[in-house]
Amino acid sequence: MKSDNSFTPLPLDFYERPTLELAPALLGCLLVKETPEGQASGMIVETEAYKGPLDQAAHSYKNRRTKRTEIMFGPSGYAYTYVMHTHCLFNVVSSVEDVPEAILVRAVEPYTGKDLMRKRRPKIKSEPQLTNGPGKLCKALGIHMGDYGHRLDQPPLYIAAGPAHQEFSIKQGARIGIDNSGEARFFPWRYWVSNNNFLSRK
Repeated sequence: MKSDNSFTPLPLDFYERPTLELAPALLGCLLVKETPEGQASGMIVETEAYKGPLDQAAHSYKNRRTKRTEIMFGPSGYAYTYVMHTHCLFNVVSSVEDVPEAILVRAVEPYTGKDLMRKRRPKIKSEPQLTNGPGKLCKALGIHMGDYGHRLDQPPLYIAAGPAHQEFSIKQGARIGIDNSGEARFFPWRYWVSNNNFLSRK
């Protein structure tokens, strides 16, 4: 596989923290995907936490265990991908075994492989549209359902430390697109980099 830059994947113990701590900790990190066409990466700027059994907005609400959610019942630090409206979405499995929680990556800011991203998304009208949504970023980076269950401490799909000396403030609020999830729609479990141009919703 071609690689334009060399990044070091974060170790699995990076993910061994409570879900509501991991979700904001992912901000500023680099989501990297290596493919035969080349490497593409983006700085994570928006995440949403889903706390499983007690969270009506989560796929694993009430410990729902299916072929789709199975990976969430394992250890943290693995990729949970699923398809919604024909788009693949990428999540980081969090929490501990048998507690099915995950964090959706909603947006990234392109870091490497921008030309490759544009090739994959040729109809965009502005650069933020490359990756300002969970389905968009998967298309741009080349993340697909074949990445389901992949360990995130090793290529071709992994998360690395972000650029050194970066400074940003973090905002927190309700999640998006979960209107039919009872009181869970009000939980302030969405985290984002303040004033970033690549957010899925300003």
